[in-house]
Amino acid sequence: MKLIRGLPVVPGAYRGAVIALGTFDGLHLGHQALIARTCERARARGACSLMLTFEPMPREYLSPGSPPARLTNFRERWRLAEASGLDAVCVLRFDAQLREWSDEEFARRLARAFDASLAVVGHDFRYGRGGAGTAERLVESGRRIGFGVEIIEPVIGGGERVSSTAVRGHLARGEFDDAARLLGRRYTMRGRVARGEQLGRTLGFPTANLRLRRRRSPLGGIFAVRVHGIARGAWPGVASLGTRPTVGGVEPWLETYLFDFAADIYGREIEVEFVAKIRDEAHFATLEAMVGRMHDDVSEARRLLGV
Repeated sequence: MKLIRGLPVVPGAYRGAVIALGTFDGLHLGHQALIARTCERARARGACSLMLTFEPMPREYLSPGSPPARLTNFRERWRLAEASGLDAVCVLRFDAQLREWSDEEFARRLARAFDASLAVVGHDFRYGRGGAGTAERLVESGRRIGFGVEIIEPVIGGGERVSSTAVRGHLARGEFDDAARLLGRRYTMRGRVARGEQLGRTLGFPTANLRLRRRRSPLGGIFAVRVHGIARGAWPGVASLGTRPTVGGVEPWLETYLFDFAADIYGREIEVEFVAKIRDEAHFATLEAMVGRMHDDVSEARRLLGV
């Protein structure tokens, strides 16, 4: 799958593409339906299938003080898109300049850059200055400019409309089965194992640590997890997702203690699957009290995971 950054230098092979437009945070079942239709239409036309998305997410840029929680970072979106059958992903940097494009200018730039034959969007797609553009307005612009637009209706899962907002809500409440029903898979977070402060090792709980950096997570606390990417099958463990208030932490980390595991995996890309929430993150008066609760968390995670 090809990665294209920006609109001005789109390779000729991708001109005339069928384009899926959106933020695609989480790549849930609604997004998957949109992408599947894009690939289907592209095959019928003998064209390339392409996802056009934004980084950072528009709402992150527009509300830096209170950004929405992200279901997927760019690496995670890329991995999921890679398995979807798309030929390419085009990433537009959402910045002050793009923010000022009118809905008509956005449509014209899209057509000029790709010579797009068809755009596929969700029913609630918004674009252009102030979010003035809607899916219906894109249909009108496409008629004037010379490309088609297909609107995908909402996808319903278990009586609930599938959306990134609904997934975030289920995750925040620890409802992982409900989140999986909307995602079409278990919720995971992916990244490369980084060196932390080694505190867990000195306390008897060495952890595989993933940095969240500026990403705001939709969930936090202590969880029973399974980790993919360190062995042939999934490996059980217990994970803490938060800032570690007992030791004065500020930066958010995902720290996973892998049961009965001792190999060096620094730098390896792993994927942490959330199975069940054990409790919220807490501040303890002493390290001894924290370690005592960590032993309880390990016992509870082993029970939940059946190991």
